[in-house]
Amino acid sequence: MGSSCLYSGTNGMDTAAGTSLYPFHRSKTIHLVRHAQGIHNVEGEKNHDAYLSYDLFDAHLTPLGWQQVSNLHKHVHETGLAKKIELVITSPLLRTMQTAVGVFGGEGYADGIDAPPLMVANAGNSNHAAISSLNSPPFIAVELCREHLGVHPCDKRRSITEYKSLFPAIDFSLIESNDDILWTADVREANEEVAKRGMKFVNWLWTRKEKEIAVVTHSGFLYHTLSAFGNDCHPSIKSEICTHFANCELRSMVIVDRSMIGSDVPTTNYPGKIPSGLDLPSDVAAEKHPKQGASQ
Repeated sequence: MGSSCLYSGTNGMDTAAGTSLYPFHRSKTIHLVRHAQGIHNVEGEKNHDAYLSYDLFDAHLTPLGWQQVSNLHKHVHETGLAKKIELVITSPLLRTMQTAVGVFGGEGYADGIDAPPLMVANAGNSNHAAISSLNSPPFIAVELCREHLGVHPCDKRRSITEYKSLFPAIDFSLIESNDDILWTADVREANEEVAKRGMKFVNWLWTRKEKEIAVVTHSGFLYHTLSAFGNDCHPSIKSEICTHFANCELRSMVIVDRSMIGSDVPTTNYPGKIPSGLDLPSDVAAEKHPKQGASQ
């Protein structure tokens, strides 16, 4: 399971075995989103061999995909979720960045405002207006949460230089190489390797100070990463965690640090007994003065 866990209980039959208690500051809430419908989803549904086509290189969203983005954007605002998210992490591919800025970004962009747009107009053949970075959380691109690497051109990214011109307000500083050196034309990443990379990503989340984080990523990455979790839960919870995501589906989960790998410190805990004074609990007092405790 690694040193962190998406946790919901155990298979025990009694209540005590089926629930768990953890310190709040050793948990984070993550809102996992699969990108909206891309052109590769449409073509791959018709013919799986289409995934091998360079016509689908770094696949962008379809018009239906943008409608899905609009629907989820409305949902996160109606539920108040948009105000809670402190950071948006996105895979550095067109379809995930389009989804991320469309769902969690601001409204239309206006010239003259002293803030770079999250997305320029028509980025990635989107036929979409520019998207503002005003009143939105910071966005950061992370390669650990990319889709299966290799063979399928739809999963190969462009240069970071090109992405920076399309998504000016996304932070690409964590990506070390301008060109895509992870994707190879002849070797497809194994499922086990995707899961291992996913666990590395989950543990990396503990290096972030933010408590509430949105992650916009891919179906294969989500499925193989999450399948490593939930084995100590009721089967229905395991299923809820690990089933495949639909396009533009959002699931909110709590991630728990069970091995003290995180650096978070409690911000809401209060030490009590200020100013200091005697406060010996009655049961401890009974142990200290057993004769008095017995006579009471």
